[in-house]
Amino acid sequence: MCGISGIISNANIAKKLLDSIQNLEYRGYDSCGMAILNSHGPIIRKNIGHVADVAEKELFLSMNGNTGIAHTRWATHGGVTPVNAHPHANCDGSIAVVHNGIISNYVKLREMLTKKRHTFLSETDSEVIPHLIEEYRKGGMPLESAFVAALKDIEGSYAVAMVAYEKPWKIFCGKHESPLIIGLGKNENYIGSDFNAFIEFTKEAVVMDDGEYAIVSNEGYAVKKIVNGAPVLKKVMHVEWDAEMSKKGGFPHYMLKEIYEQPETVKKALSISDASIQMLAQNVVSAERTYLTGVGTTFYAAQLGQYYFASEAGINVPAVSSDEFLENSAMAKGDFVLAVSQSGETYDTLRVLREAKNRKIRTAAIVNVIGSTMARLVDDVVMQGSGPEICVISTKAALAQVIILIRTALEAGVITGKLRVSEKKQKIKQLEALPQQISDFLNEHSGFVHNLAERQAHHHNWLFLGRGKYYPIALEAALKVKEVAYLHAEGMPAGFLKHGTIALIDDNLRSLVFIPSEKEEALYKMTMSAVEEINARGGKVIGIHSSKTFAKSKLLADQLLLPPAPPLVMPLMALVASQLFSYFLATTLDRNVDKPRALAKSVTVA
Repeated sequence: MCGISGIISNANIAKKLLDSIQNLEYRGYDSCGMAILNSHGPIIRKNIGHVADVAEKELFLSMNGNTGIAHTRWATHGGVTPVNAHPHANCDGSIAVVHNGIISNYVKLREMLTKKRHTFLSETDSEVIPHLIEEYRKGGMPLESAFVAALKDIEGSYAVAMVAYEKPWKIFCGKHESPLIIGLGKNENYIGSDFNAFIEFTKEAVVMDDGEYAIVSNEGYAVKKIVNGAPVLKKVMHVEWDAEMSKKGGFPHYMLKEIYEQPETVKKALSISDASIQMLAQNVVSAERTYLTGVGTTFYAAQLGQYYFASEAGINVPAVSSDEFLENSAMAKGDFVLAVSQSGETYDTLRVLREAKNRKIRTAAIVNVIGSTMARLVDDVVMQGSGPEICVISTKAALAQVIILIRTALEAGVITGKLRVSEKKQKIKQLEALPQQISDFLNEHSGFVHNLAERQAHHHNWLFLGRGKYYPIALEAALKVKEVAYLHAEGMPAGFLKHGTIALIDDNLRSLVFIPSEKEEALYKMTMSAVEEINARGGKVIGIHSSKTFAKSKLLADQLLLPPAPPLVMPLMALVASQLFSYFLATTLDRNVDKPRALAKSVTVA
């Protein structure tokens, strides 16, 4: 959600700065802009729309200078208009600022500054920042001190970057509860919301912590505490991601590329050390209560993990959506909170973890982004190593998280005595076979999925149904269709259908049912009850299943036949199939697959 970039160099930066914000497009945005310093001060150009279109319209590449900042904005305060786009300037245009986050006291600050004759052009909360800095400069305060004083005045969350006419070889930046990273190059340094901002240019980086600000030049950087200006020594991190990992690699969309990367993603999740998994499992089992938490797709991953903890370890580990966690979970000392997040910057999940820390509750997280706020906040972290996920829609990261949760559940099963060591090893072998099974499915069945999507894309109302482990799969599958195809889709337990929703069944509603194999006899029979109920009321069922015998059933209006797999991993095959189905629905309907409307990759605001 929103992206900040900054570059300071001994060469012209316009092209690199443009490339940088294009690398941040996946975070979600509706407008963008750049500010580059030249002999006349910061030159600001910005507009609404995609980066490439705005760059062409506003002539970004004709800008010239060595120091600059850029931004992709996802609207919160104020509509999607050119004037609300970042960067924002002070009254005389000598200062330019970009900001991520939300300033909760901006109304009060704006009223105060307006009384002091500051003129505001936008509706944003962010615009108070350059005016605050200007006000402190009027009082004779040096620029660095004025920047810090402004940061102390604002309440809420922020990552802020500033360039100013009077210090043309400096970028000032600071953060609180919103990510900001410094990239280290040769005769050139960078700032960014995440590593993708500068991964093409350097793999060396410094991660800023809350309550810190930095002054970055082309020759170096200095990090200090906002509260007292004390210098902070930072560890330089080496980023393993390759810039090519963020390219499409011949696929028409990042979403499809990342779906096809899932066999390798599973392998990486399986290669995480046994010690890390055992650490999570021991925390789960020894705690008074353990909670799983995430939001959106990661909540559904956590919810699927809940089912595996029940079936493989015989323990109840509730999954609670992090946006509602503090209102419905009475966590206390002795409990354990295990969070799941792709970005490690998700606001709602960080809110839960911070409150857990306040209550002295042990925390851990499964995270994809190294150096993220969540990775540094928790007591223990498992880095899932999925590589950059550029599409706003999460696919490979979510599957990796589920694999890690299954491994943890299996380890917990050994600790609780539910599983023998030999049984755990057998199930691990089933997981180890999964990458090849996914690869075979993608290579051999994608055409069938595409055809199914083309046949069904004209239906705009959907139910996604499943029982047991297939219930979270149904929820996630419905979410994918909503996110990327913009169709109305509702996921629910198949047994819940008859308690009200069955009244909606008619010829205009399609029901997609995840049907387990006959090996899971009780689950299969209960799921088939829902299929029968829909048919009895004239509804049409699309089945995703693995039974060649059932494939001939007249109960199905359409279907996708999956290759057989053990019950442990069959839900994951269904998950991959549903991802591909949503992708082909979206392409059939000509949707913007990688950047769906109104969505952001990392939701860092309340």
